[in-house]
Amino acid sequence: MTANLLDFDLESLTGFCERLGEKRFRAVQLFRWIHQKGEADFDAMSDLAKSLREKLKGAAQVKALPVLSQQISSDGTIKWLFDVGGGDAVEAVFIPEDDRGTLCISSQAGCAVGCRFCSTGHQGFSRNLRTGEIIAQLWFAERFLRHHLHSDERVISNVVMMGMGEPLQNYGELLPALRTMLDDHAYGLSRRRVTVSTSGIVPKVDLLSQDCPVALAVSLHAPTDALRDKLVPLNKKYPLAELMAACGRYLEFAPRDFITFEYCMLDGVNDQLEHARQLIDLVQAYGGGRAWCKFNLIPFNPFEQSGLTRSSARQTLAFSRVLSDAGIVTTIRKTRGDDIAAACGQLAGDVMDRTRVGERIARQRTIMLHPVAAHQPTVQET
Repeated sequence: MTANLLDFDLESLTGFCERLGEKRFRAVQLFRWIHQKGEADFDAMSDLAKSLREKLKGAAQVKALPVLSQQISSDGTIKWLFDVGGGDAVEAVFIPEDDRGTLCISSQAGCAVGCRFCSTGHQGFSRNLRTGEIIAQLWFAERFLRHHLHSDERVISNVVMMGMGEPLQNYGELLPALRTMLDDHAYGLSRRRVTVSTSGIVPKVDLLSQDCPVALAVSLHAPTDALRDKLVPLNKKYPLAELMAACGRYLEFAPRDFITFEYCMLDGVNDQLEHARQLIDLVQAYGGGRAWCKFNLIPFNPFEQSGLTRSSARQTLAFSRVLSDAGIVTTIRKTRGDDIAAACGQLAGDVMDRTRVGERIARQRTIMLHPVAAHQPTVQET
């Protein structure tokens, strides 16, 4: 069985090359070809010894994920649907802005957390993605975007683990993926520009702070345990007191001096001004007087099964002002990619019925939602 080199961080790739009888510098060369140059063809890796290229052909491959569809929003957001086999598909979204290019990628096929306001969770959970399947989303997107935008420079400056799935429930596969994103021989991303979003798996938050402390975003969505239990079922296992304490511990190692709290604005559920005041009490109880967090208020993207509606812009603004007046940095997320269901909480919303995923994948193999063939680079697949 051939190895997929996208599964390896540099340390693992070094071990693989040593087993082939090669020195570490060959692993570094190979790592650069794959991730910096986006190359999948060993014959094109011109500074590798021919003998190594022949060894690689028999023992390894750079296995990309088949792209089932690509959609481009009117605002420039791009959404890809990737086939991960077994009737499963995952999505990744590129969000262009004036000062950055952000890629939102998935860590699981489906999600087991089941937050009430998230359409992805309503499709159920299938499996964790392998490291190579996580990195393949970044590998493909960077390769495609350079070609699509006619750029020789890196296009993706930020990566957020906010796609399908709970990243910290797939910790063993997530960690080498993060290390590859950060490695200067690969994508060279700053720890400040790689964000892991979690619904609050406390032991893994602590573990991440020691293993690979990148920026942390916590899906909070409620100021009390009673309400959060209804919105984020994981809260019953890791209640707010434990979660907030873990956030405080994480700050000691974090690349930023704050934790981001994500808060989905749900009309009449968690958006009252009293809820905002309860949030202030919550963060002040753990902040020791410091400005240690920021809030990102997220407009809810409705879907039928949730039974929820979006808070009005007026109510969201009033809620934001209460937090801001208390000295808490607060932003209201601008929705992006709504017309292609690429906004927060919408990923895989149109494949949420898992009994029909296989049918959809078969259909998508023959129907492209956007004419990408002329721009899509060739990838080596099996």
